Amino acid sequence: MTVSLMFQGTGSDVGKSLLTAGLCRAYTRRGLVVRPFKSQNMSNNAAVTEDGGEIGRAQALQARACGVKPVIDMNPVLLKPQTDVGAQVVVQGKILGNAGALDYQSLKPKLLSSVLESYRRLAHGVDLILIEGAGSPAEINLRQGDIANMGFARAAGAPVVLVGDIDRGGVIASIVGTWVLLDEPDRAHLKGYIINKFRGDVRLFDGGLQAISERTGLTGFGVAPWFAGAGMLPAEDAVALQGRKSTGGDPKIRVCVPVFSRIANFDDLDPLIAEPDVTVTFVRPGEVLPGDADLIVLPGSKSTAADLAFVRDQGWDVDISAHVRRGGAVVGLCGGYQILGTVVSDPLGIEGSIGEVAGLGLLDIETELTGDKTLTEAAGTDIATGQPVRGYEMHVGRTSGPDRERPMLRLGGTTDGAISADGRIFGCYLHGLFASDAFRHAFLHSLRARDASGLAYEAQVERVLDELADHLETHLDLDGLLAAAADVQPG
Repeated sequence: MTVSLMFQGTGSDVGKSLLTAGLCRAYTRRGLVVRPFKSQNMSNNAAVTEDGGEIGRAQALQARACGVKPVIDMNPVLLKPQTDVGAQVVVQGKILGNAGALDYQSLKPKLLSSVLESYRRLAHGVDLILIEGAGSPAEINLRQGDIANMGFARAAGAPVVLVGDIDRGGVIASIVGTWVLLDEPDRAHLKGYIINKFRGDVRLFDGGLQAISERTGLTGFGVAPWFAGAGMLPAEDAVALQGRKSTGGDPKIRVCVPVFSRIANFDDLDPLIAEPDVTVTFVRPGEVLPGDADLIVLPGSKSTAADLAFVRDQGWDVDISAHVRRGGAVVGLCGGYQILGTVVSDPLGIEGSIGEVAGLGLLDIETELTGDKTLTEAAGTDIATGQPVRGYEMHVGRTSGPDRERPMLRLGGTTDGAISADGRIFGCYLHGLFASDAFRHAFLHSLRARDASGLAYEAQVERVLDELADHLETHLDLDGLLAAAADVQPG
């Protein structure tokens, strides 16, 4: 039987992803072979896998915490929202199709076999699988056909630990209420709970722990204080952008990022946020792009045509044009690169409707969305600075046009991206290029003269993962959690 432990939240954004990543690193450091798993994920922040597919960004970070490359079996079902009521459905790394919210409810039970296939395949040669739930098991209106929480736990025989977020308030009611709402067969999988994101003196919550245990009989596995380093790790859910900002106190370089309605892979900006002399401002709907920015970054998008319309609705096209007239620089990444061109056409209705839309016209390029999706890791050189870059490509569409004759990057035996004739507008398909330290320093210096900060971004991520593991070793009962994982339930 597979030894596993599943973390289900009393709500969304309670810290399950980060908690799982920290425990992946902690148990890996103890010498165990650990793998992360999430049966169903909803996110437009995705990662390319070693076996040529895509999974949620959180599972990629968790795989990194285990010291391994991500594979599709770590997240067999990925939902990538394209509209408020519909999403692209990715199964075992490949696009299955699009589904509305109601259609997906009927599709879910048919996906359980693929989910269990991935889970069992992942378990080969593994000591422990740490499973992340989605949303909350208390959403009993969605219990029928569930593959993300208790539906999966029962099918796989996985023990479950509830995670509650005390920072948002009501944590006692959320844990006890979840326990009350579950039926007896689901409740049998519960082994205990964790209180997450605590601030202050933990002794003040002794009465709360006693109240939860008396009303549920569940074991408390500890209270995890607020982890200050969380913002230094790649986030998966766009809800994280609500509190996302740089920490630079006296910035030499100002970067602004318009937050698209379907923003994707926004962790591309994390290395810039980490620079001590760079301030990154995420501009929300209803706000104007600041006039003092040195650089505007147009991020990735899950729905390029819809986000082009969104940019115009917000008046950001006017702000960007004014920025360019003032001599400012603009970088477009993937979907943002497509938006910089003259036309985005969708002859197959890849994003929902057949047609074409005019781009911002800042690069003389055209993009045609196609049925084939590029999913690959890539490495090469930034042509302007001569510095090495590496990252991944994840896009549909072919881009051509005169400005492609001035490519931004040389990747293997080909080129990628485009640069305007005046050298101030850049675009490419490579996600993650700002994580390449030498390139990032050289690119920022080209905007405004500065001394390199010395930031080694990838090393910083590793350090923070170790600090997170130390944090959880200190405050949680990891031996108790491991014992609970061994208590496999009947599937």
